[in-house]
Amino acid sequence: MRRMIMTAAVLGAVLAPAAAFAEGEVSPGLFTANNVWMMLCAGLVFIMHLGFATLESGLTRAKNTTNILFKNTWIISVGILTYALMGFNLMYPGDFNGWFGFAGFGLAAGFDEGSNTPGYADGGYTYWTDFLFQAMFAATAATIVSGAVAERIKLSSFMVFSVIFVAIVYTIAGSWKWGGGWLDAMGFYDFAGSTLVHSVGGWGALAGALLLGPRLGKYVGGRLNPIPGSSMPLAAVGVFLLWLGWFGFNGGSVLSADPQLTSYTLVTTSIAAAAGAVAAMMTSWMVASKPDLSMSLNGILAGLVGITAGADSVSLTGAVVIGVIAGALVVGSVLFMDRVKIDDPVGAISVHLTCGIWGTLAVGLFSMNPEHSLGIQAIGVVAYGAFAFACAFGLFFILKVTMGIRVSEEEELEGLDLAEHGGHAYDYGSIGTGLEDDLAGPPLGGRLVESKG
Repeated sequence: MRRMIMTAAVLGAVLAPAAAFAEGEVSPGLFTANNVWMMLCAGLVFIMHLGFATLESGLTRAKNTTNILFKNTWIISVGILTYALMGFNLMYPGDFNGWFGFAGFGLAAGFDEGSNTPGYADGGYTYWTDFLFQAMFAATAATIVSGAVAERIKLSSFMVFSVIFVAIVYTIAGSWKWGGGWLDAMGFYDFAGSTLVHSVGGWGALAGALLLGPRLGKYVGGRLNPIPGSSMPLAAVGVFLLWLGWFGFNGGSVLSADPQLTSYTLVTTSIAAAAGAVAAMMTSWMVASKPDLSMSLNGILAGLVGITAGADSVSLTGAVVIGVIAGALVVGSVLFMDRVKIDDPVGAISVHLTCGIWGTLAVGLFSMNPEHSLGIQAIGVVAYGAFAFACAFGLFFILKVTMGIRVSEEEELEGLDLAEHGGHAYDYGSIGTGLEDDLAGPPLGGRLVESKG
């Protein structure tokens, strides 16, 4: 009986908005709480960029650390500026044809006298809170690309790509669902971005990895040569920072401080992450006969990406199943990418694209909302895949034939820190700068680590 009561309560929270919001009447206290929670969540999502930076630094070689950190600093900084200049109004253009709309340049274009009152966004938050929270999301898509193309892409070319990808590609794609576009009208559902953020970034990562080709020495003589990262402790710190940030990523996507729905969303998020970790641990252990930390860490991210599309609408059992399948999928995807010689140093394609697709489809399988359809979810996956991959591939191809996208062989061997920035991140002399270091395999039990990149 208690389980039945809990299920009914969850369904009520998921399917029926609170009366105060339905009537557009919000007390000053609730309005304040909503905004404080949303701004806190914006801060948590911002922390995710630190998580990406440390994760990528840990899973790549020390000679490329400054380059990784510089790219992540660029992405969040230029992402906020371009989102303020045009991205926010591309993503939320107001009334438009469902495919493309633009409300004008600058934040002032969308601001009016009612933008900071309960009359805006059904009393959930102010215009400024809205922008702040959404801006933190915007740069994430390009950050995903950064990890997949690490250690061999020209800095200047990546900077140009990330500006266009964040300012235009991500925002137009976002308008189709979150901006009230054609996919939203069809009933496509993506609560916090398994597809809109993670798969869009994953398609960009795939396009970049394909056009760049693998790192020198990664695939030689028809076999895989593992290239160990510089710091597993740093990678672990990055993943746990990302897990922390996901409380804001999914929790803030409730778009209010509704205690019932927010707390339920955080529970499903945590359960899926934990299930993904355990599933990846067991799967990689069976495959490699040794427990693999990097696969376990990517299993956490896989579970988080997988649950993001339906964190507010799936049952607790559904959250476990979504996490378990995502954790197993990420291991299989990493092995597949190496088999087809797509070099992804951090496993970004497997985590964000493969598990983003799974999480989006899982809404159609596990959602407690009968209006969510597997067929419509599949249409959304295909539509976003075609658009994001075509745009990213086109951007990278244009850059390849104009600016060039890959550093020289000499620069790659000496490391991008020295070649692009004139110095190393660590005062270790020449450690980790030669091809002989790149080709040295990790200890027994660590080879599967580098099969994920």
